[in-house]
Amino acid sequence: MNALSIRPRLLLSQALTSSLLKLYDYPHPTKPQKIIKGYDKAHALRTAKMCVAVALSLGHDLDRVRHYQIACVLHDLGRAGLDQPLFGKIWSWAKMHGIPTRPAEWRAKHTSTPYGKETEAFVRKYRSQLEDEGIAINKWACEQIEMRLGYARRMKRMLRVIKPQLRHLNISWHRWMEHVILYYYYPELISREQPWVHELGEILVACEQLEAYSNRQRGQDYYTRTQESFEDAFCYLNSLIRKKQLSRKVVEAVRSLTATGQFDSILAAAKGSALTQKDIQFLRSLAPSR
Repeated sequence: MNALSIRPRLLLSQALTSSLLKLYDYPHPTKPQKIIKGYDKAHALRTAKMCVAVALSLGHDLDRVRHYQIACVLHDLGRAGLDQPLFGKIWSWAKMHGIPTRPAEWRAKHTSTPYGKETEAFVRKYRSQLEDEGIAINKWACEQIEMRLGYARRMKRMLRVIKPQLRHLNISWHRWMEHVILYYYYPELISREQPWVHELGEILVACEQLEAYSNRQRGQDYYTRTQESFEDAFCYLNSLIRKKQLSRKVVEAVRSLTATGQFDSILAAAKGSALTQKDIQFLRSLAPSR
């Protein structure tokens, strides 16, 4: 497959893509007529473009990849309604205190927590400390907590809401698409799927994390991060290989495409500024040694 055919791009029409991204808009819980614009739209779109390039480079069928890109565009739908100041305050506090922020990590540390009840366990354990920080633990704050620790539950709820709109757009939604979306937080859900589904889940995790680690606005808003590092991004992908959540094959495909410059414009857009000479030098160094 030539370089042009595996470039990051949309396989969907602009009209369909715009309709999908609009699904991230969410009614404000206390202000009638106000809509919270989807925070993650640009991140989702950049991720979806990268996923196409990686999936095609690994030989996935074009029609399947087109359907896959719909799932990639919607992969952060479970965070529709994200209240950036509140979400950032809760999860920056959690990170500062070394508190697990993913369901599997939470259950590993708190083994008595029932599966799917991580949000409730977090609230019970840390309510008083969060309120001491000035964070009122009401229904809206619990939704922000659920956006990480209860992501599957919130994603399923959002899918129920939007499925009539998906049908109107002539989109058939399949179980494998949901499992691909949830793979990062819930790798166990994909264990009985066919290998191609597993690989598409890995590709989404790898591309989404590369974009997120490069994303200046997201880093500042979510985690009060002051600097992005492509080195850190690829170190994290390597850590996911060691955890067996990513295969070396998928990460090598991401590295190869990055090294050839296919992702330069996307990474610059995520960073919010032009790539520096140091950035480019590092990205080109990702080419496999011969």
